[in-house]
Amino acid sequence: MTQHQIQSLTLTRPDDWHLHLRDGAMLQAVLPETARDFGRAIIMPNLVPPVVTGAQAAAYRDRILAALPEGMVFEPLMTLYLTEDTDPADVAAAHASGLVKAVKLYPAGATTNSSSGVSNFDNVRPVLEKMAEIGLPLCTHGEVTDHDIDIFDREAVFIDRVLDPIRRATPGLRVVMEHITTKNAADYVASQDQDLGATITTHHLIINRNHILVGGIKPHYYCLPVAKREEHRLALRAAATSGDARYFLGTDSAPHVDAAKESGCGCAGCFTATNTMPLLAHVFEEEGKLENLEKFASQNGPAFYRLPENPDQITLVKSESATQFPAKIASDDGPVTLFDPGYPIYWSVA
Repeated sequence: MTQHQIQSLTLTRPDDWHLHLRDGAMLQAVLPETARDFGRAIIMPNLVPPVVTGAQAAAYRDRILAALPEGMVFEPLMTLYLTEDTDPADVAAAHASGLVKAVKLYPAGATTNSSSGVSNFDNVRPVLEKMAEIGLPLCTHGEVTDHDIDIFDREAVFIDRVLDPIRRATPGLRVVMEHITTKNAADYVASQDQDLGATITTHHLIINRNHILVGGIKPHYYCLPVAKREEHRLALRAAATSGDARYFLGTDSAPHVDAAKESGCGCAGCFTATNTMPLLAHVFEEEGKLENLEKFASQNGPAFYRLPENPDQITLVKSESATQFPAKIASDDGPVTLFDPGYPIYWSVA
């Protein structure tokens, strides 16, 4: 049976290894969109104020579970926001309790709510050494923020200036390069051992930088790291669909109300929680690799994080008519626009 003859696909229930749920009214609105399809998600800690201690992570987890609609089953996997004041003992205790599954590194100023991030990496060395000792992964927003570095080059420079030196100086540290956007990053991961993994977003498999800029600025395609040239998108597709265990799904689904996206200084982020699995089925079918979708979405991530796969399944079905996704998700803070791939999708989650 050819790829285009496959009409249904049953997978181990997937997980999202990079997710923004926000808080308050936005959390209430977007959490069901993830919990409908995904069993677990690594929850980003860049709230205001950020989630920097085990106690704050526990309180945030409680708010997430309180917002979960009755009858939905979903496990938030909590992270801590790494600052230059992070206490290694607190990190170790939060990990030992089972609460915290990773620590997130934001270079200061790299993205939304990252002003509390790291400027001097020598100051976080004790935390990184403790993480290597206990096997706790470091999730990295892989961009430098130097003003003299072009925004399209910041990921490649991060690998050379920050990531590779950190890994060489901290043997045994397990690292996830999150939301990689370049061939440079995909190739770097492929050249390394199994202590390095990478998440790839849904939207970076679909758009390149032309989609943001050609024919007028498209604010709902603007994200950080920003989408790159077409050659990089194709490299990401090859990596994601390869079946290689080092690549797994992290949507970086990042809701902002339309007023914040469509402004004079629009926020970065694409909201993809609602339609990610149908979009991925389309991408993997285009690449002739539907048999590898389960590895990317459901198996490689748990293997890296040393967690069991989800016990249940979901089924994707393909129909002759295009799937109708909502254009927007309503919240008490305002509407959130759903990522639109720009072409019809014939897959849906049964």
